[in-house]
Amino acid sequence: MRKSSQQEMPSLLERHELKYLIPFSLVDEISDFLSIYCSKDKYSENSGDELYDVYSLYFDSPDYLFLRKRLEGAENRFNMRIRTYNIDYGMPCFLEIKQKRNRIVRKYRAVVHDPQWPTAIESSLHALEGFQSEKDALNADLFIRLLCSYQAAPKVLTHYRRKAFISDVDDYARVTFDINLRCQSEEQFNLIPDEAQMSAYDNETVFDPDCCVILELKCYSTQVPLWMLDLIRYFDLKQGGFSKYAASIHQVFGNFQYDLGDRMPGSISASVGGV
Repeated sequence: MRKSSQQEMPSLLERHELKYLIPFSLVDEISDFLSIYCSKDKYSENSGDELYDVYSLYFDSPDYLFLRKRLEGAENRFNMRIRTYNIDYGMPCFLEIKQKRNRIVRKYRAVVHDPQWPTAIESSLHALEGFQSEKDALNADLFIRLLCSYQAAPKVLTHYRRKAFISDVDDYARVTFDINLRCQSEEQFNLIPDEAQMSAYDNETVFDPDCCVILELKCYSTQVPLWMLDLIRYFDLKQGGFSKYAASIHQVFGNFQYDLGDRMPGSISASVGGV
């Protein structure tokens, strides 16, 4: 039985995130399969070509602790980013913390409508305002506290195009296709890319030949929908990790020698999976 409307993503969500690198030729076939169980999300529905833009500003500590934890395969790790889907206005934007622990991803999210968010996050000259829920305010406070605790700062800005579906038959399940992955180094609280600096990071040094699309299946941690299992079997999908943050850092900084003593980003081309 189909649901009548799509719900907004909650402020706190625990879910599985299953990632697959697939050829572009499979996007339409998988989309046809999904049409029985899902509808396009509101962003794809309102886009002329079913694709929409996603801009994410990733943060890390001065010694790249978040990156190192991922490269070391730490069981409990997290990353931090600010995201928007509307580059013309940059609003709303979303403060997000993604924690991965024992294969479960916990996502804290705060929706921000305050256009002075860069000043509020970078300094104490302005307090973030206009939250629509207490949970959003609490998650924003957590984001800022972690930023201060780890002295985290902007490192890289990414952009890609997304086609997304949301389940009509489950409480929560999403499927996304991400293509045309690009990035640039970014040290400011800025979500607007400089086209002269942006470079692709979906090349064959990271992806298998012909596999240029990230397919991601997302659902509550308590249960994987049966139709998702059928999709995996029908298309013979092979799960593989992919971290947009790690891959974009590799693209921006190149093959630095990974030295835990120097605490600098390293050669990560062979290890870009995970959160």
